[in-house]
Amino acid sequence: MGRFLLIVTLSFCSLRLCFAGDVFSFSSELKDSETLVSNRSTFRFGFFSPVNSTGRYAGIWFNKISTPPAVVWVANRDSPINDSSGVIVISKDGNLVIKDGRGRVHWSTYFSQPVAANTTYARLLNTGNLVLQGISNSGDKILWESFQHPQNTFLPTMIVSTDSRTGRSLKLGSWKNRFDPSPGRYSAGVIPLPFPELAIWKDDFMVWRSGPWNGQYFIGLPEMNFGVNLYEFTLDNNNQGSVSMSYTNHDALFHFFLDSDGYVVEKYWNEGKQEWRTGILFPSNCDIYGKCGQFASCQSRLDPPCKCIRGFEPRSHAEWNRGNWTRGCVRKKPLQCERRDNNGSREGDGFVRLIKMKVPNNPQRYKVSEQDCPESCLKNCSCTAYTYGQGMGCLLWSGNLIDMQQYLGSGVPLYIRLAGSELKSSSNRSLVIAITLVGCTVFVAVIVLLALRKLVKRREKNRNTRLLFERMEALNNNEPGAIRVNQKKLKELPLFEYQILAAATDNFAITNKLGEGGFGSVYKGKLREGQEIAVKRLSQTSGQGLEEFVNEVVVISKLQHRNLVRLLGFCIEGEERMLVYEFMPGNSLDAYLFDPVKQRILDWKKRFNIIDGICRGLMYLHRDSRLRIIHRDLKGSNILLDENLNPKISDFGLARIFRGNEDEASTLRVVGTYGYMAPEYALGGLFSEKSDVFSLGVILLEIVSGRRNSSFYNDEQNLNLSAYAWKLWNDGEITTLVDPAILEKCFENEIRRCVHIGLLCVQDHANDRPSVSTVIWMLSSENSNLPQPKQPAFIARRGTKEVESSGQSHPRASINNVSLTEITGR
Repeated sequence: MGRFLLIVTLSFCSLRLCFAGDVFSFSSELKDSETLVSNRSTFRFGFFSPVNSTGRYAGIWFNKISTPPAVVWVANRDSPINDSSGVIVISKDGNLVIKDGRGRVHWSTYFSQPVAANTTYARLLNTGNLVLQGISNSGDKILWESFQHPQNTFLPTMIVSTDSRTGRSLKLGSWKNRFDPSPGRYSAGVIPLPFPELAIWKDDFMVWRSGPWNGQYFIGLPEMNFGVNLYEFTLDNNNQGSVSMSYTNHDALFHFFLDSDGYVVEKYWNEGKQEWRTGILFPSNCDIYGKCGQFASCQSRLDPPCKCIRGFEPRSHAEWNRGNWTRGCVRKKPLQCERRDNNGSREGDGFVRLIKMKVPNNPQRYKVSEQDCPESCLKNCSCTAYTYGQGMGCLLWSGNLIDMQQYLGSGVPLYIRLAGSELKSSSNRSLVIAITLVGCTVFVAVIVLLALRKLVKRREKNRNTRLLFERMEALNNNEPGAIRVNQKKLKELPLFEYQILAAATDNFAITNKLGEGGFGSVYKGKLREGQEIAVKRLSQTSGQGLEEFVNEVVVISKLQHRNLVRLLGFCIEGEERMLVYEFMPGNSLDAYLFDPVKQRILDWKKRFNIIDGICRGLMYLHRDSRLRIIHRDLKGSNILLDENLNPKISDFGLARIFRGNEDEASTLRVVGTYGYMAPEYALGGLFSEKSDVFSLGVILLEIVSGRRNSSFYNDEQNLNLSAYAWKLWNDGEITTLVDPAILEKCFENEIRRCVHIGLLCVQDHANDRPSVSTVIWMLSSENSNLPQPKQPAFIARRGTKEVESSGQSHPRASINNVSLTEITGR
């Protein structure tokens, strides 16, 4: 009787009353202007149009985020309706159907066993799952659900799976582009193997894999075990070719997203900022599947990143030297297991150990102990490598090894099989022992003295290292935003020996000097393996002390982005404090921008690309990285350019981290660079994301004008570049501000827009300034109307002088290639 009443109620309730909830029935029509809402108001189902599209699609999106709608699933993704006549109904055979005004079907659920229409109804669940349910005496049964047809969004409790026996798989599928929800070229899912792995395919070719699941995390996603994650994965692997994966999350708006370029992005909604925070799960170029080919390892911190493992050499040296590594490496000597000596007995092979590795693709699992795992490989001549990992046991590889990657922190040991002749042979060992015994009788005293000297130096190094980490621990309790140091992870960053850096820089020769500032000097160097580096050597009289040194080591070691400079390691020995960076051959932005000759290289397209790159690097610091970082010293000399003039933000000595819902902090120690500091920071010690936005605005105006902010020092009418730009803006003469070298008619509107955005960024009040994400949107949206800027902050005072600034004479160009930090007292 109760079920009969439910049917009657669903049949006769009015359209608007039914659609005020999360259910509609066979007698209803969901029109273009009406929607379903889940009972906790998390999701909404109805018709929408993507940005820059007039087509109407039926889909599900987050209810609280409507402009533009954050769509998580689309029904008629291949067949949009060209007007607003579309309706969603339950057909006579019980299916959910989308029709246009002419009655043409654009999409249907098409479940295999049709039922009577008056026994089915559709419901939008709080998980974002749209289900079609059938009513029966034995209970309601799900006939169809959108979670069984995933698209580009992976929501909590949703399942992706693969069954090798049936060939059925549930994979994510990208949109064609962000304006077109039709199927794109990329898909993502889980593959069984001995241990499950995540994978991304372009068409039918794998372009990325996560490495095996060890019971806690995927070893090819090193950040998953760096701290508390926002999500918890659950995998079900029956070891019979079937595996499924889901995850849980307490934030209903958190989800994973496969974009149209093949990147998996984790996204969660910041209610306070009313915007999405995003982070790409695998930003390294080494994450591309098979980038270095077979028997080669990829290390993102090296240049070039690909390197043949020990005992192997490039298959084609010419292609390898040209940067084409896909053909990989071959053995220098064949495995001895495959041949016999003159007596007919097999010679022995051995293993070389690689640490912190993402293991190769296609392993085989052997149920043996850790002690028996190496022998299992040696007994099989086709076995080329093995590993034994917690939660995985013994894994063996046969044939070619592909898609290996070495990390700084995470990963597992990997043992590569080599011919015994590639290792130490018994005859060589005997010769070494004999030479050692003879040498000991002659040089024993020298050896003892060297050993004692080395011991003293090691103790001194350990003392200095302890001092470094003790200072880091002290920073944990410092002012708001101070770095919380994970010493275990930080110790995995390479600690360079002083002698190695001295040799690389030719003992810090003046000919290798790239620049000098208040912190000390920067030198170009070359390591033994050929990698070029830049060494920032703090002087003993540096205004940048141990705190700034520690701060930069901790902050930048956690960051990975194409528009941020990479820190390769550090050195602390005696009184020496050095930071080792990737070498940037393009010099700093100000070296180009304010040099009469070099600035001609920077046409408007290059300058706009630099602006975009700076914004994206800053966006990563503020929103996309796991840590919210405020740079506090953004300026032209801290923007480095690579060989293609792509910008990279450097010098994180003054950076601070925001955590949780923290949006603003204060300090009694105001440090930074005169002319680039926001007024609330320079005068009151308050800093936030908007402080960096102010600095960004100054840089943007410098890029457009080709003039340094401090070039107005002797100008009686204008205090700084912002004041000059504001005056020209109000007088309608903004083209006077623009560098004549880039003022072209075809780009005039774009240049004017950049000046407009720059003035919005340097407004006096922090709340009036846009966020970096808004700046990026403004730069890319040609037709949007920008708000009118208010008066900029004129905080410069006549006669004020920078303290400990390397730029006191305000030269037309800076030779600094790595970083500068100017410090002013308050």
